[in-house]
Amino acid sequence: MTLPTNEAIIREAIEGIYRAFEQKSVALLRKVVTPDWEYIPEPVGAAPGPEQMVQIFANMATALPDMKITLLDVLIHGDRVGVRAEVSGTQSGELHGIAASSKHISFAIHSFHQMRGNLIAKTWHLEDWLSVFRQLGQLPSTLERS
Repeated sequence: MTLPTNEAIIREAIEGIYRAFEQKSVALLRKVVTPDWEYIPEPVGAAPGPEQMVQIFANMATALPDMKITLLDVLIHGDRVGVRAEVSGTQSGELHGIAASSKHISFAIHSFHQMRGNLIAKTWHLEDWLSVFRQLGQLPSTLERS
């Protein structure tokens, strides 16, 4: 079954954003998001647009250099897209203040995207960090109680 042209274009943008995250590439991100793209929750102090991901991608390159993102469900409804995916990789560097463990981790992510034409204009994103902390066997020091 072939997808209608609009759905195929949307799917291409959606696959592109996850490829950009997987490759930690702002250049790829610029190809699939609007210049004023909103990422919610936004990085502290960041202005809208793909450049807000520069530091996050640098941190991810250290924490999970072999990160893979597997898209499990992509649901398209008009200009909205729901995505259920799994991230996996080896924690080779600091992750949320937790020192490198060399442990392979995997966790769920859920995102909703709003399209503007053939580009993503807004992303609402959630990660299952509790699952990550359980797999690593510790909480970040900012969450630990004394």
